[in-house]
Amino acid sequence: MMRAAVAGALGAASLGAVASGVNDSVGGPKVNQLNLHEPVTKVAEEIFHLHTMMLVICLLIFCAVFGVMFYSIYAHRKSKGHKAETWHESTKAEIAWTVVPFLIVIGMALPATGTVVKMKDTSNADITIKVTGYQWKWGYDYLKGEGQGISFLSTLSTPRAQVDGRAPQGDNYLMEVDNEMVVPVGKKIRMVTTANDVIHAWMVPSFGVKQDAIPGFVRDTWFKAEKVGVYRGQCAELCGKDHAFMPIVVRVVTDQEYTAWVDKKKKEMAANADDPTKTYTQAELMARGEKVYTANCVACHQATGMGVPGAFPKLAGSAIVGNKPDQITMLLNGKGAMPKWSQLNDVELAAVATYTKNSWGNSFGLVQPADFTAARK
Repeated sequence: MMRAAVAGALGAASLGAVASGVNDSVGGPKVNQLNLHEPVTKVAEEIFHLHTMMLVICLLIFCAVFGVMFYSIYAHRKSKGHKAETWHESTKAEIAWTVVPFLIVIGMALPATGTVVKMKDTSNADITIKVTGYQWKWGYDYLKGEGQGISFLSTLSTPRAQVDGRAPQGDNYLMEVDNEMVVPVGKKIRMVTTANDVIHAWMVPSFGVKQDAIPGFVRDTWFKAEKVGVYRGQCAELCGKDHAFMPIVVRVVTDQEYTAWVDKKKKEMAANADDPTKTYTQAELMARGEKVYTANCVACHQATGMGVPGAFPKLAGSAIVGNKPDQITMLLNGKGAMPKWSQLNDVELAAVATYTKNSWGNSFGLVQPADFTAARK
């Protein structure tokens, strides 16, 4: 499963790279890459060696079986006077083709089992991070260890012009985010995965990690990066329309750099903390709402608010946008293809609601954070 997902990601990225003439992605797939990503954890290194070993074993079996088969066909053909044997039920042959494959399977299973056991040992972690999959972004919450209390959303940062073909694709096309996950080198990081809507999968090939994120369930995995750098991955579970727009970027730094990042991030969170009890002006809500809309809504409803005919409704002149209670309910609970956006805070929701109410010719008034706070109760 993991090999298939990695191969698919590598193939798609490599084909896109060749088509647009870009360079290797830093920490991601390389142009024309055919093998797995360079491992930077012990587990990923073991996976790499297992992959090579299995490939060699399969190749040897293929050559042996087909070599004997083709030799037999050629050397014992009828034109040389050979006749088919009439014997059957050879005890020696049956023992051989039972015992030999059994030994081969055991020889492959033993090292693989040891690696799988290591992959599941999430004990004694230095830092625990909860990752939540959303349609279509990732949420990170630092639960234990240095950085506890840090929380942020990580969204695709590739410009929409590149996605639409109006601008050349960059080296990290569809593999770049606005908020990177940052961890210290040489520390065991436990990742607790879950999802808000549908099944996602958190995958970073260089770490040897691929863990499903399932709504209503909590699963975990871990990694310990041995090398400083930037490492990229993607959602590896088909999760909807924008499945291709859920990249993962992890920056591994030194202990000193991590401590500095934690301090900076906490100060940023304190400075940017929203006050849901404040009454905002229309200008404040519109400015904030445009950013929220661009990050979360523009892919389906378009920058023009006209949506996609037959798939996503237009917001210009929308009856739901014009009705405050209906719009609040839709944003909090979702409906059909519209996912719920309850992971956004009340200020963000009020801002995007106000933005859609007063854009593209709409003039439907304001929504304050208090309206969403009351609706959540």
